[in-house]
Amino acid sequence: MARALSVQRTLVTPGEREKFFERMKRKQQHYSRAKCHFWVFEEASLPGAFLEFFEAPDAETLARAHASAPDPALDPARIYREVELS
Repeated sequence: MARALSVQRTLVTPGEREKFFERMKRKQQHYSRAKCHFWVFEEASLPGAFLEFFEAPDAETLARAHASAPDPALDPARIYREVELS
């Protein structure tokens, strides 16, 4: 079965950075316990513009992780499945 991925964009003001990173640590712990991977990237040329990536071995695992997340995903139903290219 193909992997599943969700993406979320977040804009953070300088005054919100510390609180944002605290939330990201909680999210990372939650998704790790849910057998998912979670990454956060900041745009190099635009500080405060972040992309969050949520990955799981399948869509069902990712959907369950989103449903039980401490901070709900903005669009939890938007899940992408990995495409086999061979």
